Amino acid sequence: MTFPEVPSLALIAERLPQIFPEGTEHRNYLIREMAAKTIYVMFYAGAIEGSDRWVRPSQVTDMTDEQAQLTDAENRKAWVKMMLSNKKKKPENPWYAANSREPVRDETIRTGLIPLQAVVVRQGIPTTSSKPTYALQKEFSALFSINLYGDDLDAAIESWQKRHLSKAAITRLKLMKDYGSEDSESVQIKFPDGAIRKLEPGPSSLISKAVIEEFAPRFLKKPKVLWLSESGNKVVAQDEALAKALGLQIDPSRALPDIILVDLGDDSTGLEMLVVFTEVVASDGPINRQRKEILTTLATEAGFDPEHLAFLTAFLDRSSQPFKKSISELAWGSYAWFSTEPDYIIDLREHDESVKLTSLSNRNK
Repeated sequence: MTFPEVPSLALIAERLPQIFPEGTEHRNYLIREMAAKTIYVMFYAGAIEGSDRWVRPSQVTDMTDEQAQLTDAENRKAWVKMMLSNKKKKPENPWYAANSREPVRDETIRTGLIPLQAVVVRQGIPTTSSKPTYALQKEFSALFSINLYGDDLDAAIESWQKRHLSKAAITRLKLMKDYGSEDSESVQIKFPDGAIRKLEPGPSSLISKAVIEEFAPRFLKKPKVLWLSESGNKVVAQDEALAKALGLQIDPSRALPDIILVDLGDDSTGLEMLVVFTEVVASDGPINRQRKEILTTLATEAGFDPEHLAFLTAFLDRSSQPFKKSISELAWGSYAWFSTEPDYIIDLREHDESVKLTSLSNRNK
């Protein structure tokens, strides 16, 4: 059986972020250099589903730049034989230290690639065996063909993603397509009452759109948008009539959040009104303890009842840097929500606020 063509390491590294978009679980294991080199070695050894060729993690760590350049079949065949021999010599200038076998095996392969079926496992081999057991899934390997590019590449990647990526990743792709890109002229947001508002393009606008179009109808019974602003404190929408009807006073000169949602509740079930102060985080600015205190003060001064307040920080997804950066700052008694996983919410519950917090988590059940 002939050896498959080996795509360049640069091509593999370039395509991995396209194949595994933000929102993919353990994405950091899937797009880093170690993942690209692991896939390169599988190609180099001809370890593709159906070939009956397999690799073990030590072949990744023992690969060298010099050997990787020798891509003819004879050199590759000789290298595989040597690497699997008990008499193999320790290579000079290997890609990784010998103790890096564990990250290759446990993080890149077992935690990253296998759950998405990008790598298949040789059956009938004990886990303690030193025999090679990993190979690229055939359909996945085809995504690195040098003859696949442009629209054909995009279509092949999308087809593979639909079958193998998590719900969060697929949701993010759909949201990004539906909501437009940062290069678009504007981001259109449809309010609960059907009104359309436009925001400047950018990640904050996309998250704001998700909050109003995805979060509000899922978690609020009768949602209304009381306030919407964007970068530079530009007021995009302000429902003065609703504020007046509710007896609320909003002072635009104060440090208001990006979005204020109001759930009018349901008189028939006794579900009371709730005001949700929302900060949209594309880079920084979550609702931390100090921010929560400031907003609570502003709200009570404007006539809000503290028992009818909730605080939400909205992010793109759990794997994003803004969330990782902000998680330790998020205020107790607030929530975190992700546009890539719109059906779920993180409840940072305080014991003495359990009743109020539960009301937001379950208002629209």
